[in-house]
Amino acid sequence: MMLKARVFDSHAHMDCPHYDADREEVFARLRGEIDGLINPGCDNESSLKAIGYAETYDFVYAAVGWHPQEVLRMQDEDLARLEEWSGHPKVVAIGEIGLDYYYDDCAPRPLQRKRFIEQLDLARKVGLPVIIHDRDAHGDMLEIVAREGKGLSGVFHCYSGSLETARELLKLGFYLGFGGSSTFKNAQKLREVLKHVPEDRLLFETDSPYLTPMPYRGRRNDPAHTLLVAQNAALVRGVEPEELIRKSSENVRKLFDKIR
Repeated sequence: MMLKARVFDSHAHMDCPHYDADREEVFARLRGEIDGLINPGCDNESSLKAIGYAETYDFVYAAVGWHPQEVLRMQDEDLARLEEWSGHPKVVAIGEIGLDYYYDDCAPRPLQRKRFIEQLDLARKVGLPVIIHDRDAHGDMLEIVAREGKGLSGVFHCYSGSLETARELLKLGFYLGFGGSSTFKNAQKLREVLKHVPEDRLLFETDSPYLTPMPYRGRRNDPAHTLLVAQNAALVRGVEPEELIRKSSENVRKLFDKIR
């Protein structure tokens, strides 16, 4: 069945080297396949690349920030750079920021928490939502956003926590993003969360080039695969894909209100 609605990929890393051989061709194809995409930054270089793509392609938007795996290289003056870039008309969020306790050797946990809080404060200052990365850090993450995230909106991208944590984050006003991992065979608990997230707090993504959904797992991911994520979510929730896709695109524009 052909769908009229196009899905919006709320999280794709088109700056990754995986696309170096054919990035322009991929962007040209995506123009006719998706509603849009947000390319989040993970450091200064990737943030600037994201801004460049957003300037080149009308359906592409950027976020700027420092990923928790990269904050060992982050300097205090980088916060001023993020603040400057946040004024760009196509920079729609501060991100990808957060905590990652899976890779402990990338950055000490106290430093991750410090840089995360600083970037939350920056987002509040510049009036932008946040794109949050949370891997194996659910307890500390919930504590920090409850205490330091007041007045902020944002999305927990590629959500991986429990239903109980999801309910607490929803109470705090956050959105939850679901990607290819929600299609994996061993993701029953995640699909249970997906089933219970209110329709008006749901975003879809690919996290391209990573986490390719079934049945293409193991290959390079592609923002066009957001459609597979959305179709799987519709099946899990027992609704029509068209309706869910349309609502998720509305949610993107409501959260990231610089997107038109």
